[in-house]
Amino acid sequence: MIHDYHVNAYGLQKETLFRRKRIVISCIAVVLLLAIFVLFFENMFIQVETESFPFTESARELYNPNRGFYHLYTFWITDEQKDYEEFVESISQNDTELILVKICLQNYREGSISEFGLLNIDKLFHALETLDQQLIVRFIYDDEGRNEQYEPDSLDIILRHMEQLESVLDAHKRKIFILQGLFTGNWGEMHGTRYDTEEDMKCLADQLVSVTDESIYLSVRTPAQWRSIVQSVVPSEEILTGSQLAARLGLFNDGLLGNRSDFGTYKTEDTDGTDLLGRWSREEELEFQKELCRYTPNGGEVINDNSYNDFENAVEGLAQRRITYLNKDYDPTVLKKWEEATVTEEGCFFGMDGYTYIERHLGYRLLITDTALTYSKERRCISVEVSLKNVGFAPIYKETKINMVLYREDNGELLEKEMSCAVRKLTGGEESDMVQNAQVEISVSELTKTEYRIYFFVEDLDTGKHIELANEQDEEAYGYCIGTVRLY
Repeated sequence: MIHDYHVNAYGLQKETLFRRKRIVISCIAVVLLLAIFVLFFENMFIQVETESFPFTESARELYNPNRGFYHLYTFWITDEQKDYEEFVESISQNDTELILVKICLQNYREGSISEFGLLNIDKLFHALETLDQQLIVRFIYDDEGRNEQYEPDSLDIILRHMEQLESVLDAHKRKIFILQGLFTGNWGEMHGTRYDTEEDMKCLADQLVSVTDESIYLSVRTPAQWRSIVQSVVPSEEILTGSQLAARLGLFNDGLLGNRSDFGTYKTEDTDGTDLLGRWSREEELEFQKELCRYTPNGGEVINDNSYNDFENAVEGLAQRRITYLNKDYDPTVLKKWEEATVTEEGCFFGMDGYTYIERHLGYRLLITDTALTYSKERRCISVEVSLKNVGFAPIYKETKINMVLYREDNGELLEKEMSCAVRKLTGGEESDMVQNAQVEISVSELTKTEYRIYFFVEDLDTGKHIELANEQDEEAYGYCIGTVRLY
């Protein structure tokens, strides 16, 4: 009997404990269901108010990477000890976003670059890293217009020099926008060289592609040279996106607007077909550049005061060629002529001098044309849309990130989201009316009942800089404020 009593007592205790556990679990389930119900109920009846802000175009100067005027500097590489930091500091001017650096390797024309020579080149790039500007780089053997006296006697020496420079160029790839030329020609401009055959140019271009990061653009002097190297007469999207060489190879033109042929860049006679140098007629070459430079950059310097570089003709010509960068110091006669011209087109640039107008339009010039914040009750989300135009002469070529930031005003919390937008398809130039929309959606479940300010910005990934937009509105700490959202 005593044994049965203990068994029954133990069973009763076990059953009581089980019942308590069930009660606790049931209570927890009820609380969770109640919380879910409250949250669902609250979301079902939450109110959302949105306000989007209007934007207007501005003629202001923009300080953006990889576009605009540049200054040019030449450095001769030797085995001597040099204080490049002091030299760079002494020559630096902060009135451009680009500088063009010519690096002369003439002292190594008979063989490999010495260990000390390579160290000096690396020291030079380290000194240039202290500048705020991005770099256009041109390696040369001649800076006097007498290249055949100074360039290496063997193509293999040039190829070896390229190979030796690989580690230096890779270490500073985020600083370099473009490598101009193939190390050959008078002033590095690919004329006056013994290495101008199709085979030699392709060999040099292939080597330069192999020793440089894919983020660095390359460029050759003429469209005819581009066609010889790429082995294509049509700069189609398929070709330009299917080959690393074609995708990175642009143009530089140091005879821009100099006369009808851009000083021999195109055929000098208006005849059918190509000439012995593979050049086409002016009209054909302008159309070729317009297509090619949707994907790769174009720039150089204007020369020789003539009707082709009169202000209005210059604006049309630079837009046709999709010009991203120009020499700020040459040709002074042409630049002075632009300063004395006056803009007559309607809009925010009316009355501006021609030189300033051209500076404002070199490369890309992005602006917000419209914003929209819409709330969908059915999908419980807020859609954010920002419409962008590019009214500059050329596309933005480097990779960017476009972000939206929600700033919670009551406690300063931030919510950041990347937006999708084909901003590189805004090719500018003659297609400046094209619009691309940056878009993102925000679920209401991510937000709290309070007010948010919504900001928008475009970031250049190489420099980490926010790209300034061509609107009257100023950028604030988190970007351009495009509107507000209030939940209650």
